[in-house]
Amino acid sequence: MIPHTGNVFVISAPSGTGKSTLTSRLVKNMEGLIFSISTTTRQAREGEVEGKDYFFVDHDAFDRTVAEGGFLEWVEVYGNRYGTGRDWILGMLAKGVDVLLDIETQGALNVQERMPDAIMIFLLPPSAKELERRLRSRGKDSEEQIELRLNYARHELEHFPQYDHLIVNDDLEEAYRQLESVVLAARSRRCRMEATARRLLSEF
Repeated sequence: MIPHTGNVFVISAPSGTGKSTLTSRLVKNMEGLIFSISTTTRQAREGEVEGKDYFFVDHDAFDRTVAEGGFLEWVEVYGNRYGTGRDWILGMLAKGVDVLLDIETQGALNVQERMPDAIMIFLLPPSAKELERRLRSRGKDSEEQIELRLNYARHELEHFPQYDHLIVNDDLEEAYRQLESVVLAARSRRCRMEATARRLLSEF
């Protein structure tokens, strides 16, 4: 197990479930919680910023980092590769900062294997029909991409037993409250607060 002070939160969800909306709000509202910034070989989308949304690299650079053991996890999805930089994550955790990893299931399970105390959260859509409606209403994907995402959603959902928390995003406010409560509860765990309790005990 990799020793660290901060908490690691890993959240996964099928595309179109509302994960980006919820996680962006969570990081904005909760002090001491930051996004992990992934490295990817895919092209930047309109509005995405280097070093804020992703670190964009070519395939050769990605290969070098893999060979050097520089990723905590990496995975290929939809023909592109995504990786979580090991040193950056561990540096944040050593400072007591909580890190939120917004990654798909294969990458999430790789993180769980290397960091068994990572807090695993899976966001569920209310139904398959509603997920399809949300994907189509975004107007960002082709018909082929929508079918690909729906097929992959079933594959991702099969991994739900390996997550600690399951949150259905039917009502956005309720889903957010549940997500926030997971973070707050993790921060009061004995392993996180033991030093504080021992310091208090020493005063008596």
